[in-house]
Formats: sequence, structure tokens, C-alpha cells
Amino acid sequence: MKPELTLLERARAIRLAIFDVDGVLTDGRLYFMPDGTEFKSFNTLDGHGIKMLIASGVQTAIISGRNSPLVERRAANLGIQHLIQGREDKLTALAELRQQVPVELEEIAFLGDDLPDLPVMRRVGLGMAVASADGFVREHAHGVTRNTGGAGAAREFCELIMRAQGTLDAAQAAYL
Repeated sequence: MKPELTLLERARAIRLAIFDVDGVLTDGRLYFMPDGTEFKSFNTLDGHGIKMLIASGVQTAIISGRNSPLVERRAANLGIQHLIQGREDKLTALAELRQQVPVELEEIAFLGDDLPDLPVMRRVGLGMAVASADGFVREHAHGVTRNTGGAGAAREFCELIMRAQGTLDAAQAAYL
């Protein structure tokens, strides 16, 4: 029997990192104004982590079950290359994304928080849950971040991949 890979071993192979939105890039709360518009709160530390990951050569994507122009704007601001919204069936969305980004499942990382994320998390090379994720999802993830969704979990995920690939130190040193 083959030994289980560590998180760093899994992260070393990653060429595409995928993020869920609500509960991962946000704290999971949905805010609606009286006129029906919504707003979301994103963490700037998470955003900079995603920018550093992109600069290190890893492609990025969002697969979200909801549609939101705010997510479209956030993805564009961060330089996230691929955006799929309004898709509850995230496994089918992953297959479509792989048509655009030809990578092996072992070269994909996914950060999620709830049951609709689990089919993708269990098939990719590195499927992680945020600390605030549903308990069943945390149990079946390869790893769980220390930080919660919308509060540094995405940054932690990005830095794990960069650390494993040997690009984190140089990215941080650029600010010294």
C-alpha cells in the first residue's frame, strides 16, 4: 500500500488553485440591502496571498454556487484567471475548467467549506477546508486551515502551496 502524501508533498505539484467564495473568500454571511442588492466583505490579506500565488506561476480560479457581480469584480481585481459562477454542481464545473486549463487532478488544489465543495475536494491533489467549514467537510479534507473563511484562510492556503514549491521566501523577501 502506498503511504499517504503530506500536505507539502501534495502542494508541491499544484499548478491550479481553485477557491470557493462564500465561507472561503468571505466569512460566509450574505448581506442584502432593502433594495435587493448584496454586498460581501473580502479580506485584503487573502487577496494579496492570491496575487503572490499568481505571481509565483500558479493559475487560479473561482468556482461558486452563487452568481455575484461583486465576485466578478473581486476576481478581476486580483487577476484570478478563471471564474465559474452559479454552479451548484462543482464537479461538472471542474471538468469544464479542465477543458480550459489542461492539468491533471493531482495538480489542482481546492479550498472549500461546505458540502457542495466536497466532491471536488476529494478528487483533486490537494483538497482543503477552512477552519470554519462544516464538520463533515473538515473530516474528509486533506487538511484544514488554522484560519477561518474570510479571515486569512485563503492566504494560508496560498502560502502553503508557495512554501511547498519554494517560492514563498523570495516573494516575501521582495518586501524587505
